[in-house]
Amino acid sequence: MSDITAEQVAHLANLARIALTDDEVTSLTKELGQIMHAVEQVSEVATPDVAATSHPIPMQNVFRDDVVGETLTPAEAVAGAPEHDGSRFKVSAILGEEQ
Repeated sequence: MSDITAEQVAHLANLARIALTDDEVTSLTKELGQIMHAVEQVSEVATPDVAATSHPIPMQNVFRDDVVGETLTPAEAVAGAPEHDGSRFKVSAILGEEQ
């Protein structure tokens, strides 16, 4: 097991421009040591014959087939519009002079 020292923690904090008190360095030294120990345990288990996984359950495509269905005619589409010219919606200009 590789141990991390208080000097290494202080050096890393200095590189990250983080000001740490002596108590924080002591606390972080212990915590980072525990993290490194946990990573070492996982590394022991992760052998070449163990397949890497990104998801714990298999993923599948949830999209349905694209099927052409019934659509509206242009007249039906504009039927409820406040203004239209028969086949297109009419809208007020939003740029320039008011009409």
